[in-house]
Amino acid sequence: MRVAVIGAGGRMGSAACAAVEAADDLELVAAIRRGDELGDLGDADVAVELSVPDAAPGHVRHCVERGVHAVVGTTGWDDERLADLRGLLEEHPGVGVVIAPNFAVGALLMMSFARQAARFYESVEIVELHHPDKVDAPSGTASRTAALVGEARREAGLGSVPDATRTDPGGARGAVVDGVHVHAVRQRGLVAHQEVLFGAPGEGLTIRHDSYDRESFMPGVLAGVRAVTDRPGLTVGLEHVLGI
Repeated sequence: MRVAVIGAGGRMGSAACAAVEAADDLELVAAIRRGDELGDLGDADVAVELSVPDAAPGHVRHCVERGVHAVVGTTGWDDERLADLRGLLEEHPGVGVVIAPNFAVGALLMMSFARQAARFYESVEIVELHHPDKVDAPSGTASRTAALVGEARREAGLGSVPDATRTDPGGARGAVVDGVHVHAVRQRGLVAHQEVLFGAPGEGLTIRHDSYDRESFMPGVLAGVRAVTDRPGLTVGLEHVLGI
């Protein structure tokens, strides 16, 4: 399978290039860096999109319109962007796009476990911790986790998370995503880490995942590349590819 990597100059992109080159069943045909023209994407079958949120929708459109499948790790895909992409894919049947808020298997398991736990606990908060070069907050993983937890709470008939805060001019309580408070930490030395904290009278449960190196994302990237050609349309979440 012929693979192009968009965003090859970044840390994730360079790791993805190395992973593709090391795979016996894949061939790296284009390593596209900032400022490069996408062109014909090296006549790739699949493109891995690892650039920045503002550029990613245009890059993915370029791929889809040329019949190139895409595996997307770049965040920033809100409901409007997803709706636009679904409409585009309807015009190009047979082309698949997988959007993965996180490629690490452990992070996918963490989100799955959090969804299972959500219906049992009155309180829940999310803390995500990343390196200071990350341009968006909260992370895509934190937003996805909050959405899963919020959905599970609604299905269980739970009300709002208890919180007596009335004044918070500095935003110390963090963002609210799907009814869940999300706190973002940016610190040199970190890679990608997340805690989901649950609380009920007399007990607490913390589910945490840590990626210490971008190598942890590469098995997920390759799994997405190998699966996307058999998944026409839009798939949001690598868990659907891995059966988690």
